[in-house]
Amino acid sequence: MKTILLLAFGLLGASALAQDWQGIPVPADPGTNRMWRLHPQSDDFNYTHPAEGGRSPLFDKWIDSYPHAWRGPGLTVWDRAHVVVRDGQLRIPASRRMVDGKRKVATGCISSRMQIRYPVYVEARARISNALLASDVWMLSSDSTQEIDILEAYGADGSDGAGKDQTWYSHRVHLSHHVFIRRPFQDYQPMDEGTWLLAGTPWRNDFHRFGVHWKDPWNLDYYVDGKLVRSVSGPEIIDPKGYTAGTGLDKPMGIIINVEDQAWRSDQGLTPTDKELKDVEGHTYRVDWIRVYKPSPKD
Repeated sequence: MKTILLLAFGLLGASALAQDWQGIPVPADPGTNRMWRLHPQSDDFNYTHPAEGGRSPLFDKWIDSYPHAWRGPGLTVWDRAHVVVRDGQLRIPASRRMVDGKRKVATGCISSRMQIRYPVYVEARARISNALLASDVWMLSSDSTQEIDILEAYGADGSDGAGKDQTWYSHRVHLSHHVFIRRPFQDYQPMDEGTWLLAGTPWRNDFHRFGVHWKDPWNLDYYVDGKLVRSVSGPEIIDPKGYTAGTGLDKPMGIIINVEDQAWRSDQGLTPTDKELKDVEGHTYRVDWIRVYKPSPKD
């Protein structure tokens, strides 16, 4: 009975519920006399979606769309048919779609059914697509005023359509956050060099682990492959413009995993051509698993 209750409330010890991530320690410190416990939003994607002849397990933890009615930024159109789970991975491909006479890029998006709040550690094992598109794992408050970007990356080395070299982006991943005022719209995010993590080879070449330790409203630690790579702390970098009215990143957030054709890039011609989109495997973003941990007192 105790095990059933612990499962129901997401309080079972990490070792008891860990699956694909078994043996991979959480790199962040849960705090004095505390331990990490696995949160039920964690998912190893060891099932099939769409399911044949039954309800897909995906819907136990996710919806196969954005949390609101929005269909996506720029030339993006999120489409449920572009959310696929097989061979132990979430897969989000991309294809051409005509929408209202406009040539758009159809991709996929999933959003968590549960919201989480600090202190928490969230980590995904993902392989970004070989595309001009953004491969993302992020968190967003329900009113869309606070956002934490765990992973934002652009995998392609170049652009056929724009004829522009893109190796600067393919060798970097974006680790950042946003705070917003929606009316009139205002957006702050850090712009320092540390928001872009440089690698020696393109990030698309392999799976990597991307994580964030959301310690409290004023402290974020970013981890890649188990190593601390970035820390941001205090109002001067979390919210220097006061958009949160002094609260910092304090709101519960849902988790979003998606692919985007973002306007700031497509406005420069950095959008996939039909020829590029024919490389379906290259234009497929893969997520092996995502795990979420909350600290709790040691037993």
